[in-house]
Amino acid sequence: MRLDKLLGLVGFGSRNQVKKLLHSRQVRIDGEIVTAIDQIVDTDLQDIRVAGRPVGGYGSKYFLLHKPAGVVTAVTDKEHQTVVDMLALENRVEGIYPIGRLDRDTEGLVLLTNNGPLGFRLLHPQYHIEKTYYVEVNGPLDDDALTFFLAGVEFLDGTKCKPAQLEILSSGREKSCAHIRIAEGKFHQVKKMFLAYGVKVTYLKRIRFGEFDLGDLPLGHYRNLDEEELQYLKKYFTKK
Repeated sequence: MRLDKLLGLVGFGSRNQVKKLLHSRQVRIDGEIVTAIDQIVDTDLQDIRVAGRPVGGYGSKYFLLHKPAGVVTAVTDKEHQTVVDMLALENRVEGIYPIGRLDRDTEGLVLLTNNGPLGFRLLHPQYHIEKTYYVEVNGPLDDDALTFFLAGVEFLDGTKCKPAQLEILSSGREKSCAHIRIAEGKFHQVKKMFLAYGVKVTYLKRIRFGEFDLGDLPLGHYRNLDEEELQYLKKYFTKK
């Protein structure tokens, strides 16, 4: 949550009163003086003190889930199972939601949290967080595909994608496999990029989101972030 909201919840007064605390340099996070009212915080991951008094009890949940095809990346849906539905009841805490989205027919890595502002920060263009996908297509991927994607694919409507890194794993007349790494998330972007090249995506799975790796997590399962991954998250708590 935001620092001003946290300090209000634990009894340090209105937003204006919290601003005064910050301006008077009475708030420290991990030993450093903080003056930004909109900093993202987590009392489980950070030592937060106001005038030397520790603030605790407002940690957040963070999960990494291997989404199956057919499940929608949403909190609720009237027709389909959602990624939140896949969590055990005790983990469906208030405010839990998926960061970003995957198409319903796409498998792979989804992060979920109840730290509301964090998701917005992770998806903000200023961070250029790369996503890596494993993709299968219904035709050959020749060597020219590498430069085609690296040049930035342009769609028929004039939309231009940023350069993408393509690694061809195998190429065949009827099926090819590759890894593609992109730093943006336009609607159906990966599928449209391959269509622009002249092949159709038949299978798509996100295997990496920034520093977070799907690894060998079984399809349909989820886990808590480990300590190293939680430390990765902390760098997104403050703006660049």
